[in-house]
Amino acid sequence: MNEELRSILIGTAGLSLAGVIALSLAVVRRPRPWNKASVRWTVRLAVVAVLLQAAHFIEESATGFYQRFPELLGLASWPRQFFVSFNLFWLGIWVLSISGLATRRRGALFPLWFLAVACFANGVAHPLLSVRTGGYFPGLLTSPLVGVIGFLLLRRLLLITEADSVPPRGRVDPDDGAL
Repeated sequence: MNEELRSILIGTAGLSLAGVIALSLAVVRRPRPWNKASVRWTVRLAVVAVLLQAAHFIEESATGFYQRFPELLGLASWPRQFFVSFNLFWLGIWVLSISGLATRRRGALFPLWFLAVACFANGVAHPLLSVRTGGYFPGLLTSPLVGVIGFLLLRRLLLITEADSVPPRGRVDPDDGAL
């Protein structure tokens, strides 16, 4: 396997895990009956999260995260073009998902769950990476704000969704009128 591809696949495994968590949440939680105030508040929080994640990406890009992080794992540096394209792609998806949330589309929830989980993970990972390296690690300055907004967005998404309550096969819900 190409070293560059190997580095990208291994180096982004944490984001893959965040994606699996986000997909699981999007599947098992459905929107509650939405009201305008609830949607408006969530949209505003998501906009702030995207703006902070954009600032975080700029910091990471300017300080060489795409080189230092893979090297810390013993991997080849990522091409700058990959790093920039990957981040711009997700920033675009998140902006689109915010407009989807504003129009109450359930499909908009997966990218927003991913945004929230990824932000929260960044808020934890970057300080730990700085401790591990004994100094500044690219992304450290913006990571606390990104982490806090991720936590707040996670809470907000939990409030506007609820667990899907489909009874397991073979079981009868006592409230459905069946005997």
